[in-house]
Amino acid sequence: MNAIARSADEQDAARIVPIYNHYVAETCITFETEPVTQEDMAGRIRETHDNALPWLVAEEGSRLCGYAYASKWKGRCAYRFAVEATIYLDPECTGRGLGVELYSALIDAIAAASMRSIIGGIALPNDASIRLHERLGFKKVGHFERVGFKHERWIDVGYWQRQL
Repeated sequence: MNAIARSADEQDAARIVPIYNHYVAETCITFETEPVTQEDMAGRIRETHDNALPWLVAEEGSRLCGYAYASKWKGRCAYRFAVEATIYLDPECTGRGLGVELYSALIDAIAAASMRSIIGGIALPNDASIRLHERLGFKKVGHFERVGFKHERWIDVGYWQRQL
């Protein structure tokens, strides 16, 4: 891959929104059902940075190909060393190893932030996401049946975890 992973800033929101809104409209990967705005996304980036957590983007030249970030797992203090990791790629940038490269960079950034546990939630079925997580050392730790309803169907969610 010739992509460069770097820390995102709020100005990246304009290029992140079309990637994310594709998944909102076309898939069950995210449980959001309404498109997000540039302002919404900028606020999410700001909140992530305010929590001293990483949000990365992957660029090839001037093209933003994907993004990955960590968010608090839960709000209670005892969970402060656990995060949920999320990754989205531009559909035209999949299948070339970018996911492994970007997610690996996110894992390194999460470790540098002194976190101890990374959790990835996956709407099922999603073989590509399962392969990505397991390739990077995540193990399946849970499965919730029929917890989401989108596009006129029920969706299961699996959880994968990696200890640092």
